[in-house]
Amino acid sequence: MKALCIFLVLLQSSMIFAQDILIEAESFNLKGGWLVDPQFVEQMGSSYLLAHGLGKPVPDAQTSFKIEKTGNYHIWVRTKNWAPGNWEAPGIFKLQVNDQVLSEILGTNTDWDWQYVGQLKLKKGINQLILKDLTGFDARCDAIFLSTKDNPPPMDAVELAKWRHSVLQLPEAPEQKQYFDLIITGGGIAGCATAIAAAEEGMNVALIHDRPVLGGNASGEIRVHTLGIYGHFERILKMLDTEHYPNGDPKAKEEDEKRMANIRKYNNIHLFLNWRAYNAFAEKDIIQYVDARHTSTGERIRFMAPYFADCTGDGWIGYWAGAEYSYGRESVNKYDESWEQYGELWSPEKPDQFVMGSSILWRSYVGIAPSMFPEVPWAMDVAKDYAKAKGEWQWEFSRNDKHQIDDAEFIRDHMLKAIYGSFYNEKQKPGNENLALEWVSYLLGKRESRRLVGDHIYTFNDMRKNVKFPDSVVVEKREVDVHYQQNLLDPDKPDFLSEALFYKVDTYYIPYRSLYSKNVNNLFMAGRCFSCSHVGLGGPRVMRTTGQMGAAVGYAASLCKKYNISPRELYLDHLEEYMKLILSSNDLKNNP
Repeated sequence: MKALCIFLVLLQSSMIFAQDILIEAESFNLKGGWLVDPQFVEQMGSSYLLAHGLGKPVPDAQTSFKIEKTGNYHIWVRTKNWAPGNWEAPGIFKLQVNDQVLSEILGTNTDWDWQYVGQLKLKKGINQLILKDLTGFDARCDAIFLSTKDNPPPMDAVELAKWRHSVLQLPEAPEQKQYFDLIITGGGIAGCATAIAAAEEGMNVALIHDRPVLGGNASGEIRVHTLGIYGHFERILKMLDTEHYPNGDPKAKEEDEKRMANIRKYNNIHLFLNWRAYNAFAEKDIIQYVDARHTSTGERIRFMAPYFADCTGDGWIGYWAGAEYSYGRESVNKYDESWEQYGELWSPEKPDQFVMGSSILWRSYVGIAPSMFPEVPWAMDVAKDYAKAKGEWQWEFSRNDKHQIDDAEFIRDHMLKAIYGSFYNEKQKPGNENLALEWVSYLLGKRESRRLVGDHIYTFNDMRKNVKFPDSVVVEKREVDVHYQQNLLDPDKPDFLSEALFYKVDTYYIPYRSLYSKNVNNLFMAGRCFSCSHVGLGGPRVMRTTGQMGAAVGYAASLCKKYNISPRELYLDHLEEYMKLILSSNDLKNNP
C-alpha cells in the first residue's frame, strides 16, 4: 500500500541524475495526533492531515522515504493558513527531516498552496519526515514534495491534479475491480439500513464509507442523536439508531460499536471503511461503475454492479453520473409535475441558493484543577463577544453566498472560529478557571445540499395534505422543521447560530418514486439527497426517517435483481409484491 503513496520518479543520463519524490501526508506511517481529513477532496484535491488539538499541540506525525542517490533536494509543503489576518496563523507547524528541524514556519499561505521550505542535502537510503504541530489549532498538511530540481509543483487545481496523476504514475483506471449485486456509497443510517435490507434478501452488497466508523451524523465523530419513528422497519433501525441523549454526548461511541457489530453480522455485506468514492460513470443513463480511493493509502478500486444506491448525503454518485438534481429554495410560485403550485411556507418569490446549514457540536467540562486556554485573536471576528461552554444543534452556519458543498471547508473553519472564540470568552468569566474543552468535532454535520430528482418530488404539500401514495414506503409523524440563521432577523445575533421554523402535521408518507433517479436508470437514493423540495426536506431529514428510506431501497433493489428490471419498472410492474415485502419487514427473521 505504501508504494502507492510514496512515489519515486527517476530521470537518469550519463551526466545528470534527477529525483522527484511526492509524499502524501495522509499516508504517513505513524500519524501521532494528526487526523486524516477527507471531507474536502473534491474542492482541494486530496485528503490531508489535520492537527486538531483543541489548543494543545498534538503528537508528531512521521514517516520514512527512500533516496536513491545522495544530493541536494528542494522541499515544498502543500498547506494552508485557515484564518488569515493581522495575527499569527493559528495552524502553524514545522517540518523535521531526519534530525534537523527546518526553520520555515509552515501553514502561513492564504490558500492551499506549495510553501517552499528550503534546500537540504539528503543521503542515499532511508530518510525520515516528521510534522511538528506548534499550536493545536488545526494545522493542515496535504503533501510534501522533494526534488533535485528547483521546479515547484503547479498551483492551479486542474494542473495540479494532472501533475499529481503524472508524478504518481497512476493508470487511467483502477487496476483492481470488484463486482457486487448492489453498491451503496455512504455509511450513515440510510446507507447501513439499505445494506441490511438488501443483504437479508440475499444480495451481495458493497458498503463504501469514507470514515473509520459508521453512522454519519449519528456517529461518535459527529454525535447527533437519531429522531423520527421506525415506520415499517423497527427491527432494522433498532440495530442502527441511538438513544435520545443530548447531542454531542460521548455515548455516541457506544452506539458506534452496536452499529458496527450489527453490520458485520452479515457475511454478504462487504464493508469498505475509509474508502471515498471519487467518480461514477454512466453510459446511456446506466451507471457502469463507481471508483473509490482509500483515504490514507491512495489504493483505488473500481466497484461494478447492476444497481447503485447514493446515500452520500451530498448526492455525489448521482451528480457524477449525470442525474438531475436541485439545490436551494424553490420559488413560492413553482409548480410540480401535476401542475400544482408548491406554495410552500417560508419560500422566496424568486429561487435562491439558501439551504439549511451545517453544524459542529462540542463540549467542555469542569476539571479538578485550573486549565489554560490560549488567546485566539483570529477567532474573534466571528465569535465577537459571544460566550458559551458547549454547543448544540443551534450551532449552524448557512449563507446564501456560501455553498454547502463547494465552500464546505470555509464553513467548517468558520464554525471552528465560532467555537474557539466563544469558549475563550466563556473562559474569561470569574469562576471558570477549571473549565476545559473536552471535545470539538472537526467533521461537518450537514442538513441539506443536493437533492436528486426522482419520479416524484416530495413537497410540503404532500406532508400538509397527508397524502397516502400507492407506493408509500416511509411513514413519519414529525413536524416540519426548517432552519434559518438568527442574524437574518436580528443583526446583533451571531451568524453561526440558527433557529427553527415549525409546522405541525399529522402522519405523512413518502413514496418509493422519490427514492430512485428520474433519469439514471439504475440509481437509488436514500437519505437527505432523496427527491424532495427544500421545505419537503424539513420533516423527513432526520435519521430514523432516512433509515426507513434506506431499508425501502434495499428491499426494492432485491426485487429489481430478482426480475432484472429497473427501479421504475418495479413501481410499474411489481408494486404489489414490493409493498407486501415492505409491510412484512418487521416479521422477517434476521438471518446473517
